[in-house]
Amino acid sequence: MHPIEQLRHVARANGADARLLVEEAASALRVFGRDPAGLLTGCRRLLTRQPAVGPLWWMCTRLVLSADQRTEARAVVEELRADTTGRRLAETLPDGATVGMIGWPDLVVETLGRRRGDCSALIVDVDGLGLSVTRRLERDDIEAEYFDGSRIAGVAAESDVVVLEAAAASPAAALVDVGGLALAATAKAIGRPVWLVVPVGCLLPEPYWRTLVERVIDVDKPAFVANAEVIGLGLVDRVVRPETVIDGAALASTSPDCATAPELLVEVR
Repeated sequence: MHPIEQLRHVARANGADARLLVEEAASALRVFGRDPAGLLTGCRRLLTRQPAVGPLWWMCTRLVLSADQRTEARAVVEELRADTTGRRLAETLPDGATVGMIGWPDLVVETLGRRRGDCSALIVDVDGLGLSVTRRLERDDIEAEYFDGSRIAGVAAESDVVVLEAAAASPAAALVDVGGLALAATAKAIGRPVWLVVPVGCLLPEPYWRTLVERVIDVDKPAFVANAEVIGLGLVDRVVRPETVIDGAALASTSPDCATAPELLVEVR
């Protein structure tokens, strides 16, 4: 596929694994190594179309600020593939834990399937994905069951730990799948621990976070039509990062995964 067409494909993608999107985008954008203006326009267009994917902001920043885009693009992909967040989650989950989740959290599902065969999963269905997630886990011999949104309280009550996956995060909040706010708040209310998984590239500087939220959460539309939700870190007991597991409040003193390139904040239609 031609790099420009590949970039358009990434911009139009819906529901794809964030890591795959970043890899495809990095591959396409590195051809602009001798065209800084083209690189910047490509990054802006990508972030306008896919604002909810935190690692795309991380990747675009690194390419825009680098003097060698081809080398930096390779480094970004290598870091994504070497992300140890799943390993940290696997090491931290209690033995035989029942894990409550919502939607299809890619890294959480992958971690249970590949690393924690002793755990089981309770899944709150979002957009009809519950059956597919359940079957995906069962292929790895993970006991799994899915429920509709009316059973959020039951899923929270029967889980040893509720695990949410951030599409992007700031030191004070995170963007999660629809239903994540209700599941986290319910778990918190009944005394079940809530963990937030924040993979590499997802912890963003405040200017990026504010822009991302403005683009993803349309305040002129009813909240029930949103495709994602923001949860405050006050609902989170532990945060799982690539290098460590910390208390939710400790994320406030954690450095973001990238610098800020103000030129990326411009929307391109």
